Amino acid sequence: MENKRLNQAVEKLKSTGVRMTPQRYAILEYLLSSLGHPTADEIYRALEGKFPNMSVATVYNNLRVFREAGLVRELTYGDASSRFDANMHDHYHIICRECSRIVDFEYPSLMDVEKEAAQKTGFMVENHRMEVYGLCKSCHEAMVR
Repeated sequence: MENKRLNQAVEKLKSTGVRMTPQRYAILEYLLSSLGHPTADEIYRALEGKFPNMSVATVYNNLRVFREAGLVRELTYGDASSRFDANMHDHYHIICRECSRIVDFEYPSLMDVEKEAAQKTGFMVENHRMEVYGLCKSCHEAMVR
């Protein structure tokens, strides 16, 4: 499945004129295989051994290219660093207030809320974001010990 998603992402980038460099391919592969929501620094640290000449700026620039192509979402929560999510399907996030772990979860789309908001306010609604906060199981268990 991951290979199919990777190939589709590469083709999408190529169709928009983006040249596939080894670094770009590795960053994209890392994002698509990541179960977490890594920061640019985490991606850089994971790949720096394989690409010693790659800079953090290279990672940021490639993430911007991927975002503009619709391949990743940039998640900004509070003052923390942006995190990146290659899961482009409708889903929501629950965030641990202690360790900042982010976990995806499915929930019926909130499109009705968007329609209601548009009708009541006259706004042209573009999107929505729902975040749920709490303690992950590990942090909760550490606190009750």
